[in-house]
Amino acid sequence: MRAAGARSESDDALLATIAYRAAVAVLWSLALLNGAIARGLFWDGASFLANILDFHTFHDFYREREHVAWLTQAPVVLLVKFGLRDSKLLAIVYSVSLFVWPATLYHVALLRVRRRPILLAAVVAVLATVYLPTSFFIIGEYNVAYAAAVAAMAIALTGIRRRRDGVLLCMLGALSIASYEAMVYLGPLIAAAILWSRRQAHEEGPIDDLAELLARLAALAFLASAIVATVAIVEYWDHAHFSRVRAASLDFWQNLQCVVPLLGLAVLALVSFAWPDWLRGKGPVVLLGLVAALLAATPFLRAIHPQAMLFPPSHYVARTAAGWLLAAILLAMWLYVGWRRGRPRVLAKLERPEVGRRLAAAFAVVLIAAAVPDLALSRLWVGYLGYFRGLVTNHSGFVRANDLPMDEWPRRLFAQSWSYPALSLLLRAAPGQGIVLADQDYRSNTPFDPACGTIPKLDGFAWR
Repeated sequence: MRAAGARSESDDALLATIAYRAAVAVLWSLALLNGAIARGLFWDGASFLANILDFHTFHDFYREREHVAWLTQAPVVLLVKFGLRDSKLLAIVYSVSLFVWPATLYHVALLRVRRRPILLAAVVAVLATVYLPTSFFIIGEYNVAYAAAVAAMAIALTGIRRRRDGVLLCMLGALSIASYEAMVYLGPLIAAAILWSRRQAHEEGPIDDLAELLARLAALAFLASAIVATVAIVEYWDHAHFSRVRAASLDFWQNLQCVVPLLGLAVLALVSFAWPDWLRGKGPVVLLGLVAALLAATPFLRAIHPQAMLFPPSHYVARTAAGWLLAAILLAMWLYVGWRRGRPRVLAKLERPEVGRRLAAAFAVVLIAAAVPDLALSRLWVGYLGYFRGLVTNHSGFVRANDLPMDEWPRRLFAQSWSYPALSLLLRAAPGQGIVLADQDYRSNTPFDPACGTIPKLDGFAWR
C-alpha cells in the first residue's frame, strides 16, 4: 500500500513538472515564432515602428504608458542609431522585443510558483485565459503590464526574503508606474499583497533590512502606478477613443479564444464552491479536457458557422475584460495563500497536493490547445503580409485600397485602413514603390495618436 501511495505521489509530482515545462515551452516557442514573422506589425504596430524609424527615437506618444514603450522599443532605437536600415530585420527585432518581455515576466512567475501546484495552475490559467486570447494585439502595453502584475504577485506570495526579491519587485513597480490604466486596480492589489507578505515574513523570523526596505519601495511604486493610471483615465475620459473603449469593454464575447477558456474556468470555480469534494475526482480534469478540445477546434468552427471565426481585432476588444479576470485570479491566489483561519472547504481541498498537480497539468493541456488558434492566426498573418508586400512591390505611386479585396476572407482579419501607409513604407524594397491608401479623411475613424495615419518618409529604409 505504501509503495502504491508513493508511486501515486511521484506520478502527481511528475505531472506538475510536466505542466511547468509545457507552459514554458509554449510561452517561448510562440514568442520566438511570432517575433520571427513580424507579428508586431499588426494594426498600430506598423505605425508605431514607422514613427520610430522616421524620427530615430522612441514613439513616446502617451506619457502614462511610456515605461513600457521605452522597454519594448529600446532595441530598435539602438539599432537605428547604429545605422541599421533593413526594415525587415527591424520589424523582426521590434516584434521579438514585444513578445519577449511578457514571456520573460510570465516565466519569472512560473519559476516562482513551480513548487506550489495550485499557484502554478493559476499562472498557467492566466496564460490560457488572459495572455494568449489578447496577445495578437501585442503592441498593446497591457501585455507587459499584466505580465508584470503576475510576476509581482508570484514573488509576493512565495516570500520576499532575499534582497534580489526586493530588487525584482522594485523593477516591476518602476515599470508599472507608467504602463497601463488597469493598474488603477492591479496596483493597489499588488501593493497590499507585498505589504501582507512582509508582515508574514516578520512572523516567521528575522529578515534582511534591505529586502524589507526594497519591498516597501516596491509597494509604493505599485501605488504610484494606480495614481498615474487614475490621472490618465481622468485626462482622457472624454477622448473619442476612450469613449469607444468603454463602450466595447463588455464585447469580449466576440473573442472565441477568450470566451471558451473563460467559460470553462467559470464552471470549474462554481462547481468547486458548490461541491468541493469533486476536486478530488476526475471531474475537473474531464471538464478542462473538454475546454481544451473545443479551444483547439476554434479555427475550424468557421466552416460550420461563418460568424464563428477567430478575429484578431477582438483581442484588442477583450483586453479590458481580461484585466478584470486577471485581477480576480490574482486575488484568488492571494486568498489561497493567506486565508488560514476558518478556511472555506474549497480552499482546504485545493491544499491537497494531488489536486493542485492535476489541475496544473489540466491547465497546461488547455494552454497547449490555446496555442492552436494562435498558430492558425499566425499562418494567416504570414499570408496577409505577403499579399500586402506584393501590392507594394508590384506597383508604383498610390494604390487605392478601396479597389482592393481587403474586406474578403482572410484579409479582413488584419486590415486597418489608417495603418496602410505605414505598413506600405515598411514593406517596400526600393523608393517609388506603391503606397496603399484608403479613401478617408481620418476624421471619422481617427487613430489615437495624430502622428499615426499619416504617410511616413522612411528615407533610406528598405525591406530586404
